[in-house]
Amino acid sequence: MTATRILGIDPGLQKTGFGVIDAQGTRLAYVASGTISTLEAPRGDLPGRLKIIFEGVREVVQRYEPQCASAEIVFVNVNPQSTLLLGQARGAALAALVSGGLPVAEYTALQMKKAIVGHGLATKSQVQEMVKRLLQLPGLPGKDAADALGLAISHAHAASSFAAMAQSGTLQRRQHAQYRGGRTY
Repeated sequence: MTATRILGIDPGLQKTGFGVIDAQGTRLAYVASGTISTLEAPRGDLPGRLKIIFEGVREVVQRYEPQCASAEIVFVNVNPQSTLLLGQARGAALAALVSGGLPVAEYTALQMKKAIVGHGLATKSQVQEMVKRLLQLPGLPGKDAADALGLAISHAHAASSFAAMAQSGTLQRRQHAQYRGGRTY
């Protein structure tokens, strides 16, 4: 069984985290992680900041040659303007991934936290600590990099589950006891 290289992306307009792991069955190995920062760009130059994110993600894809990617799904925040800006940063990252020919899986922060820590209300520090333990890192990764590594780990776990389900055969539709109520599987 060969290892699959997975790139995780935690999109952000100021800092976009990335994490690269190799997954071989249940074994995970750390490859690289970091952030793509737009803090040096002028605050009002949104197109320039999006270009930095796009080019940064493309550079990560070219350097580490992952076979697939996972990215965080953005939900609506309290401030709609912040949500729109974050969505544009996420779009720049996704465009870079698909232009590099990568299939992209998407996970919510809740799904990632459940996969890594065991519950969806985990704090950033809990995610950092579990990523450190799962990948046997000598120190804590940065918050954005830890989230990106968490997304890559989540995808590694989900991909192996999906592969096992696919090998077990096709799923047959069944009728539930509450069929009269309109529920079927």
